[in-house]
Amino acid sequence: MQLQGKTALITGASRGIGRSIALELARQGIKRLLIVARNRQQLIELAEEIDVLGVEVVPLALDLTQSVAVNIAIAQAWRDNGPIHLLVNCAGVAHQASFLRSPLPLIQEEIALNLLGTYTITRLVARRMAAQKDGTIVNVSSLMGKIAAPTMATYSATKFAILGFTQALRSELAAYNVRVTALLPSLTDTDMVRDLEQFRWVVPTTPEKVALALVAGLHKDAPEILVGYQSHLAVWCHRIAPWLLDFVLRMATPQLSQKSRGDRKLRDDLDSGR
Repeated sequence: MQLQGKTALITGASRGIGRSIALELARQGIKRLLIVARNRQQLIELAEEIDVLGVEVVPLALDLTQSVAVNIAIAQAWRDNGPIHLLVNCAGVAHQASFLRSPLPLIQEEIALNLLGTYTITRLVARRMAAQKDGTIVNVSSLMGKIAAPTMATYSATKFAILGFTQALRSELAAYNVRVTALLPSLTDTDMVRDLEQFRWVVPTTPEKVALALVAGLHKDAPEILVGYQSHLAVWCHRIAPWLLDFVLRMATPQLSQKSRGDRKLRDDLDSGR
């Protein structure tokens, strides 16, 4: 995909990987960026940085779980700014906990944003791309979308689902000249990850490296873009020696803080029927 003269929409653009992707696309000479996130102030600050690079930027403060508002905003954005050529679905949230102690509201939040939010905006944009018979959709999954991580069960489930969604769309939309690819970063040094307890031996990559990998993958029209040698090594090990990878994951999984207190609470909840 050639980026010059194109319009891109990036969700989750206010920080982390989404923010780095927006800045890298601006450096690559894209014509216009529609940046989407819930935090309006962070979007405005990012828009100011992009504007310095000479790229037209439109901040859209949206909660992707609110489908009616998203529908209206995308229709207006397409009308006011012209066709969207590239959609990057980067919005997401991660919560770390033993599954047996995961609060239901946090599970629901991950599914609502990571999966249903991606479905909502993709459906709106993909229909318009199909009508114009041109477009590229990038769904940001994760290495955890290929190799599930203990203490990250719901996050892994949503990222596995995004890979399946991407594969299905790739076949369905090919007839409309719409390309669909998956971006699979490994653990990345972002605000979200800094709140998690780290897995042993895993060296986080940077959002900037993820953005560069995406641009390289777009130029090659790659169906999947793995980021970093650790991702390639883990996927190779999963294919060749899955038993070894299972062992490594068990050894690498962090012992979450307050584990014993959580175990006592779990026993109390089960005893009381909750």
